Amino acid sequence: MPLVDQINDQLKTAMKAQDKLRLTALRSIRAAFINGMKETGADSLSDEAALELLRRLGKQRQDSITEYGKAGRQDLVDQEQAELAIIEEFLPKLADEATTRAWVAEAVAKAGAKGPADMGKVMGLLMAGHKAELDGKLANRLVREALA
Repeated sequence: MPLVDQINDQLKTAMKAQDKLRLTALRSIRAAFINGMKETGADSLSDEAALELLRRLGKQRQDSITEYGKAGRQDLVDQEQAELAIIEEFLPKLADEATTRAWVAEAVAKAGAKGPADMGKVMGLLMAGHKAELDGKLANRLVREALA
């Protein structure tokens, strides 16, 4: 079942259950999907595009959690964390550090990278081969370490 349809089904279920937190999170996801379709002028959204939007929403939630934490707003931190957990239900699991480290070593060898100037080549290879399952920040840090 396409991701957009899964979100819509879950939205209906949350409405029936009167689960306000889940309903809020699912509505924000659906709004992002609708905006994504409007931007492209498409009638539907591919799963790949939907996953990209979900990752963006997850990143926004993580940034908000950080900022609310700095401001001492624990109530908002809790709300954002709960919404992030709902968003992450629909995202594929990202590779752990050991797996990412192996992919980085493989990409460094494949690119023939010698130093920090070759970071773009290595990141390009990594993203081309493992975009859906790779944490970009972790990969960036590991590539920097490998090329230092």
